[in-house]
Order: sequence, then structure tokens, then C-alpha cells
Amino acid sequence: MTEGVARADEAEVGRGRKEVRAYLGTYTSWAGGGTGLGLGAYDPATGRLRVTGVVPDVPNPSFVIDAGRWVYAVNEKSDGEVTALAVGADGVPKVVGSRSTGGADPCHLALHRGFLLSANYSSGSVSVHPVLPEGGLGERTDLVVHSGAGPDPDRQEGPHAHQVLPDPTGEFVLAVDLGTDSIYSYRLSDEGRLTPAGTARVHPGAGPRHLAFHPSGKHAYIANELDSTIVVAAYDRGVLTPGQKVSTLPAGAPTGPRNYPAEIVVSRDGRFLYLSNRGHDSVAVFAVERGGASLRLVEATPVGGKFPRHIVLDAAGRFLLAANQNSDTITTFAVDRSTGKLRQTGTTASPIPVCVALTR
Repeated sequence: MTEGVARADEAEVGRGRKEVRAYLGTYTSWAGGGTGLGLGAYDPATGRLRVTGVVPDVPNPSFVIDAGRWVYAVNEKSDGEVTALAVGADGVPKVVGSRSTGGADPCHLALHRGFLLSANYSSGSVSVHPVLPEGGLGERTDLVVHSGAGPDPDRQEGPHAHQVLPDPTGEFVLAVDLGTDSIYSYRLSDEGRLTPAGTARVHPGAGPRHLAFHPSGKHAYIANELDSTIVVAAYDRGVLTPGQKVSTLPAGAPTGPRNYPAEIVVSRDGRFLYLSNRGHDSVAVFAVERGGASLRLVEATPVGGKFPRHIVLDAAGRFLLAANQNSDTITTFAVDRSTGKLRQTGTTASPIPVCVALTR
């Protein structure tokens, strides 16, 4: 892709609408995967997504976050790294540099108080890098390694950090660990050091993967990869208290193939929650009730592809995009904001899509 094409993608298109940038995560080391960080153009008026090119030399960018003029991507490999890319005036990101995470297979990132935090799946650790004034990354300031195991001998033989994110207050950082059935709370110092603040445990064998907060900040929803459940937890100052447990699958759903929940997102108004079911190949839609304290399954919408991994609501909450890892497609759904239900409106081809990040 030429830089001229990239500029055209940022120009106003169609009936005066303006597309925004999209970044598409993939696996470059897998057969049929991408060749770097995928680039796209997204129309927020229609939900249409177009693949426009690629930034080469970004290995296994399986999770990506957009920070305006900067983009950060994990490099999910045994010698894990995180890569910083600067977005030029032409809209084209360019690799500035990479830093070692000190762990294996980083799979999630978060920006918080001037630091980039990453979750290293295979080594069960969380690393911290300072974001330099110009946007690049400095040397790692901390690496916290979890310990423990769970009852699943194949997936819980040791810790597996799968997500790291700040809480709504910005006072605490939470790390979700699939291998130990735990969510760890930390405080992040001005020097980039993580101090333990508490640990919450879900039921054994749950395999917590990701969590999302209710807009009130009083509740969090924990997606469990290994037993297809969501746990609703009360939240207060770094402390999660697990409560209701609900299935991510409708009654009577087939038992095979095995289902693995992945991403979980909450609508901005806090009325609905969405979760991707890999195996059942659906997006589960839940109504959020009792001020965030309980969930009710509305439907499980077929995703129109295979193994939907990452899902994202656009900034207006009008459309939801699902990255279907095993069918090389990204599905767009229109969101009925009165019922929460989804209606498929389009499909975009993309090699092994595992993450979609939209410019806000």
C-alpha cells in the first residue's frame, strides 16, 4: 500500500461522510495469517469496514490499542515484546521501536497514568513500560509474576495473565489470570511499580479471561473461558466480590464443539453486555439489570463466521464488530439500542483477524 492510498482512505468519502482508521490484529507466524499490523477504514455512519493495507515488521500483533497519534501492539511470541508506532500526518503508522516485556506471549495492553501495561499469557506476568514524552516506550520499570494453578491440567498448569486494565477510578490496576482463577489488584506508583492490593478468586476451573466494568464502576463482569460463564462481581476500591454466575450459552445449546468465551464489552449506557462465544460461534447479548448487579440472556446471535475472538462497539454504540479468527472475516452488526439485539449488516475479509481497534 502506498502512502497516497492511505491518505485517500482518510479523506471524506461517499455522501460527505468521513471514515476513521481501524487497526486489525492478526498472527503473522500462522499459516494464512497477516504480514504485519492490518490497516482499515471504518465508516461510523454505515458500519462498513474496508481493509486498506498493512504495516510490515510488526510480528504477531494480536492485540492493538489506539492512542490518537500513537498505536501500541503486542508481539505475541515466546520472547514477548510491545511495539510503538507513530501515526504520521498522512495517517500511516510507522514503527518507532519495540521493547521486551520480559515475559512470553503478551496478549493484552492498557495505557494508564503514562505507562503501558502488558499481560504475558504464557509466563503469567504483567510488565510495565513508561511512555516517553514523544510517545515511544522506555525501558521496563516492573515485572510482576503470578503464581499458582487451577484444576484444568491442559490450560491451568500455571499462571496465565490474559488481561490488564485500570479500574474506572484510575486508582487500581486489575490483572485477569486464566491459569489461577484469579483477578489481581495493584496500585501503580509514579515510578511505574506495581504494588499488590488484593486478590479475588472465581470458582475453580472457570478460567477467567477478560472483564469489563459497568459505567457506574460498582460492578464488573468476568468472562470465563473454560466453563462458558460470566460472573457478576461487586466492585469497591480494588476489591471484587463475585456474585451471580450465568451461562454464556442459551438453554439447549449443543455441547460440542467446546465453547471458549473471549471478549466482553458493556454498552456506554450500561444497559447491555455483549460476549463472543468461540465454538458456539455467536455473540451473546445480555440485559443488565438491578443497576448492574445481574444479567439476563437476551439472545445468542450467530456471528456468521468461525471462532469470534475480539468484539468491539464503535464510539456511538450503533455497530458491533466481531473478528472471526478461523474464517478470516470480520462481521458488522447493527445494534438495536432499545433491545440490545444485533442484526448482521456486512462482512469484511481479513487474514486471521483477532483484534479490531477503531480510532475514537
